[in-house]
Amino acid sequence: MKKSLMFLPLAALMFTAAIAQDAPVWPASGNDIPAKFNPPITANADYIKREVEIPMRDGVKLHTVIVIPRNATNAPIVLTRTPYHADARAKRSDSPSMLSTLPLADEIFVRNGYIRVYQDIRGKYKSEGNYIVTRPVIGALNPTKVDHTTDAYDTIDWLVNKANLPQSNGRVGMIGSSYEGFTVVMALLHPHPALKVAAPQSPMIDGWMGDDWFHHGAFRLANIGWIGSQTGYKGEGKAPPSGGYDDYDNFREVGSASEWAKKSGYDQLPAWERMSQHPAYDEFWSGQALDKLLAKSPSDVPTLWEQGLWDQEDMYGAIHSYESLVKAGKTANNFIVMGPWRHSQINRVGYELGPFKWNGDTAAQYREDMVLPFFNHYLKDGPAFTPAPAAIYNTSENHWDYFKSWPAACEAGCETPLRPIYMQDDDGLGFGKGGAGGDSYVSDPAKPVPHLPRPVNFGDGRWGDWLVQDQRSYDGRPDVLSYSTPVLTAPVRVSGVPMADIFAKTTGTDGDFIVKVIDVFPAEDATDPKMGGYQLAISQDIFRGRYRNSFAKPTAIPANQVQEYKFRLPAVNHVFEPGHRIMIQIQSTQFPVYDRNPQKFVPNIFYAKKADYQKATITVMRGGANASAVLLPVVPEAPAGLVRR
Repeated sequence: MKKSLMFLPLAALMFTAAIAQDAPVWPASGNDIPAKFNPPITANADYIKREVEIPMRDGVKLHTVIVIPRNATNAPIVLTRTPYHADARAKRSDSPSMLSTLPLADEIFVRNGYIRVYQDIRGKYKSEGNYIVTRPVIGALNPTKVDHTTDAYDTIDWLVNKANLPQSNGRVGMIGSSYEGFTVVMALLHPHPALKVAAPQSPMIDGWMGDDWFHHGAFRLANIGWIGSQTGYKGEGKAPPSGGYDDYDNFREVGSASEWAKKSGYDQLPAWERMSQHPAYDEFWSGQALDKLLAKSPSDVPTLWEQGLWDQEDMYGAIHSYESLVKAGKTANNFIVMGPWRHSQINRVGYELGPFKWNGDTAAQYREDMVLPFFNHYLKDGPAFTPAPAAIYNTSENHWDYFKSWPAACEAGCETPLRPIYMQDDDGLGFGKGGAGGDSYVSDPAKPVPHLPRPVNFGDGRWGDWLVQDQRSYDGRPDVLSYSTPVLTAPVRVSGVPMADIFAKTTGTDGDFIVKVIDVFPAEDATDPKMGGYQLAISQDIFRGRYRNSFAKPTAIPANQVQEYKFRLPAVNHVFEPGHRIMIQIQSTQFPVYDRNPQKFVPNIFYAKKADYQKATITVMRGGANASAVLLPVVPEAPAGLVRR
């Protein structure tokens, strides 16, 4: 039986009464949320985290997160300026360990005693000011007196002031991928003297020519949701739902990009309004092209450019910036790394991409063997380190190639010129011209070629790997032309930038051309049977036909008249091995990653009407004076200056 209170000893009763009398029944402050709360996990951390609001020259304050190793002295600084929430970028987990708190890609800096800084760019998250998508430099496109160049300058100026950050050695490096890479490049246009080194990774450089928004004038529907999530909200936002699961149907049924914008509410957003009014490569786009701006004002800051060979978002910017600076004479302080990666994979693990396995964690190799010694050299007085001018992963032999100059073959200025491989009769392909004639297909905007096997959903996890998917899904379609060499008996090594040179006529007055360079694997693979016959596109891109004569001034294609469409394809460093075949595929749609061309010339494809979309018969010419080809950067077995590891 339970004892009642009356049977408890007198001492116990007195103790119980004392507890009741001394226990507070109401917080002394009147608030259960204290003015300051420091859990032991923070107090006992091996780092100090500060959140500061750094003033810019116009008075706007930018929210900045500074993570400092505890007891740090004379430490270098690594800065990233981001539109993706500085607080979140600087917090992988709640941990007393700086190594566990910061992102995976920061581990090299943590282990080497760096101060790590993340900052919200103006207008985003906790930073003051107005947000403009990829805010242009001060001038005709930016009437204010501030841009990302001035904001980076003012931020660095504050960070290297001993009164603000006494633990630093006054030297700063900048690093970042995608948009964060764009902010690194903007800082290079007028660098602060304390900015000693930079690593732009897959940076957004030219949104019309080949980064994010367009490729050679073809609009990338895949990125349309970013507009809503990034500009619809100051903080985190989500793209409006697309409707059904299959985005192929969702976009096709709505029609043009402007109709999709109206359905999704994007027509309320200033960024969409500006973009949709500039479909051609006018001053709005060319005036923002950072590779051109860098060439006019090249910096002396040592810069390590990075780009993924299968970057599905920003495959254009790094290589073009590197090339522009080399042409401007900046060869001693500019270096390029291109690895077997999707977009921003260098910040994650790099053992594989799709079904392809690499020789170790290639992303970690980049960070540990290239970035860290590069930053240590300039921010910590060594040890001395000079990267190879070009480190390009060999995607067939599965190792790094280091070049003294790159590309190894090109149209002009290289020891080795590009070598045309021609479309031949009977679906053949070879280094000599075949018989004259043409091959035709019907391109129907109502039944576009999907960029992935259907159903296509941009959230299904395939977006990052779509460029390495098996191209057999399209080989044999009536609206795709495939040309193949015989089985190779000797290796064909390519290292550089291929060029598509297509001669074609159409029954329409506009049209697109997608050209793919494909490695066709042997039909049988006993070790991995599903890879037998795999068709790997090592390079592919799209060109909008209205821009064949001028990117700034589009013109209708004369119906049924042969026209030349010559355009650059993404860089390669690959060997077509004996037993493989080389294939070229040509098609006119790749949907919904790219919007559909109506194939009837209209002033602005963004606003095409459903009645404008029409079938067209496209004929690709071969042989004779109009011999369609892809100019391949074929090089000797051991190009000059090549080191393999």
